[in-house]
Amino acid sequence: MKKKVGLYFGTFNPIHVGHCIIAQYMLEFTDLEEVWFVVTPHNPHKKKSSLLDDRQRLHMVNLAIGDHYKLRVSDVEFGLPQPSYTANTLVHLEENHPEFSFHLIMGEDNLESFPRWRNFESILEQHELYVYPRIASDGGELAHHPKVHITKSPIIEIASTEIREAIKEGKDVSYMLPPAVWNYIDQELFYRD
Repeated sequence: MKKKVGLYFGTFNPIHVGHCIIAQYMLEFTDLEEVWFVVTPHNPHKKKSSLLDDRQRLHMVNLAIGDHYKLRVSDVEFGLPQPSYTANTLVHLEENHPEFSFHLIMGEDNLESFPRWRNFESILEQHELYVYPRIASDGGELAHHPKVHITKSPIIEIASTEIREAIKEGKDVSYMLPPAVWNYIDQELFYRD
């Protein structure tokens, strides 16, 4: 029997406690056996703005998860063609890790836009979606699909964008971030300008 892995994609710029709570919820309240944070690389066709370097964001996720044995961080997309398409990443992971079955973790807002993703039908055919609720969303037309699991995970309205803005304004957001991540951001003076 293959081990069920939930893939949690994001830029994690920065990773915050909301991301960690959702990952832990998926481990404890669903049938997923591991959660992998898949750090999305900077899209070369988009304006960089305040997106930290790929390796710095990867390091922050490693700091956040520490030695939790059911959580992993993946840089798989760093070596794949840009822009990254989830369908391609899934094929790559399946070819390289046949011992796992991979599934997606996403917010209800992403589920609403999922029908616009490249090859979404084949993703849904072969993978389950584990969806966490968002206040302004109901998941759209796929909410009742048999491969879609709408979970009762806590609704956490913390956004990385707001955290970056707050840091730039000199506000203390240390409780919104795992302590090791906050220390790293503070020490490296990230998001200050």
